[in-house]
Amino acid sequence: MKNLKLLFGCLVLTIFTNLSHGQDYYIYVSDAGGFNVPPWQVLRYNLDGSNPVVLVDNEFFTSNGIGWPQDILYLESENAILISCLVGNRITKHNAANGAYIEDFATVSGGPTRMKYGPDGKIYVLQWSNTINKVLRFETDGTPLGEYTDTGIPSSIGLDWDDAGNLYVSSYGGSKVHQFDASGNYVGEFINTNLAGPTNVHRESDGNYLVLNWNAGNVQRFDMNGMHLETFTTAVAQPEGIAEHPLNNNYLIGNGANGSVDQFQPDGTFVESTIPSGSGGLVQPNAVVVVDASLSIEEFSNKKVLVTPTMGTLFKLNELENTALDSLEVFNAVGQKVATLDINANFWNAQFLDEGLYFLVGSSNKGTYIQKIVIKK
Repeated sequence: MKNLKLLFGCLVLTIFTNLSHGQDYYIYVSDAGGFNVPPWQVLRYNLDGSNPVVLVDNEFFTSNGIGWPQDILYLESENAILISCLVGNRITKHNAANGAYIEDFATVSGGPTRMKYGPDGKIYVLQWSNTINKVLRFETDGTPLGEYTDTGIPSSIGLDWDDAGNLYVSSYGGSKVHQFDASGNYVGEFINTNLAGPTNVHRESDGNYLVLNWNAGNVQRFDMNGMHLETFTTAVAQPEGIAEHPLNNNYLIGNGANGSVDQFQPDGTFVESTIPSGSGGLVQPNAVVVVDASLSIEEFSNKKVLVTPTMGTLFKLNELENTALDSLEVFNAVGQKVATLDINANFWNAQFLDEGLYFLVGSSNKGTYIQKIVIKK
């Protein structure tokens, strides 16, 4: 127990030192360039927008017959990123630190756009095609699980879930947001007003929704029932990527016409261009993804993924790994145990905990394994 407390003390000191300087966070941006024609690239910036680094350059895309990078998804268990490519219909996997190509993750015949972890820890992928456009689902290792939804949505390009597991998919061409139930069955149109070319849908912590209007050059806010509340901002043009700033609850939104990533307060007030226009050669920001590098388990000598994803309130337990454990406990950032998990359970709902950083500690006769997670409601 003394050794465990000492370990927590060292970890907490290191983590909060890094968090206070924003050094563990990076902003990843996919650059759509000329859309269906190059140049294309994927860039990484510090959280303050400084130090642009081209992780995946145009030469990689063009030489491999792929391009028009859409979304970026972080695989914390491998410290890798997935990049969905609309040109070439492939999802590729790369080292998150240097962009080196690892392998193809999947081929998506309908053209992959947005990717996101679902409530079950699986990876959900949208398809752009007008004919092949049901939502696909994959294991994190790329094993295909088939079509999740029973109905296709043409030019689908944004997705998110509510607390009940209902899925919401935005259609760029249809200018609507559609709803599916937790089993993938089509419910109906959720939002069908005040939209013109929606490229992304983001559920806020209070249950409202932000929808990025690419054609109209604005962001609209809707309530949990799909009713229009307000225009969030008109200070963007061709918006597509959106991410929450991890330190101040603001939003980072890609401004396509300006080639920048702009920051807004929760009420829509413009703060700054966190990534200035053209920084690192940025032309047309598509995905805007914030990654906490400290969530990667690679920093620990005993590497195990105990749950997925690493951020949210509903976590899927890794049955293969956890059955070998004697215990699985949750500690807060000051080393206090706040929960003991059933290692035979499939899911853990952390809704009862405050938002913030926590440690999962798995113990067995072979050692102790630690994974950091963030409770985000």
